[in-house]
Amino acid sequence: MSNSWSSVCRGRTIILASLLFLSLSFSVSLANAEEKIRVACVGDSITKGAGAAKGESYPDQLGKLLGERYEVRNFGANGATMLKGGDRPYVRRKELGAALAFKPNIVIIKLGTNDAKAKNWKHKATFATDLKALIQQFRALPSTPKIFVGKPTTVAKDNFGISGVVIRDEIWPLVDQVAKEEKVGVIDFAAPLADKPALLPDGVHPNAEGYARLAEAAKTAIVEKATP
Repeated sequence: MSNSWSSVCRGRTIILASLLFLSLSFSVSLANAEEKIRVACVGDSITKGAGAAKGESYPDQLGKLLGERYEVRNFGANGATMLKGGDRPYVRRKELGAALAFKPNIVIIKLGTNDAKAKNWKHKATFATDLKALIQQFRALPSTPKIFVGKPTTVAKDNFGISGVVIRDEIWPLVDQVAKEEKVGVIDFAAPLADKPALLPDGVHPNAEGYARLAEAAKTAIVEKATP
């Protein structure tokens, strides 16, 4: 009887120990999942990945470069403008709501290319104000994200009504100005593709290699300025 009872006790001990181990393992798994650094990539068709195959957008490639510690999501919206008075303002797109709901730890705002169309740039007086307002929406999140604004990519040749001169001479300086005033980081998405027209087949949208260069620029900024 004594040996039988001892066996029962040992069996119960083993079961309890196994359950405890499984519980601890599950808790650790949950903790690891919660520890991921959430990165929201906000932008237009260049963020979305137009001109490249699925999985080759700069957010996709950025996620691979950063590794498992990060969760990178793409909130690009085709044709989106920074200007609220533009034809497709980002603030009215569903992607903005999704990006805010994601509660990111890091945000990259890369808008301005579609603003360089004549029909949109006539509202240029509000560009800085509109960019500041978007920054404030993310800044107000409980996740208190580190925010970067990106300079629009170089335009190899004017296309889709987009003016490379407007981007270079007017939008880049405004992005720098807002970044300084709002004390946010800047990612130079222009330099990686400067003087490399082959990486911009239609003059505006990068190919896979071009997106890889944008991802490298974003990774460098995040690792150097936003990683704990």
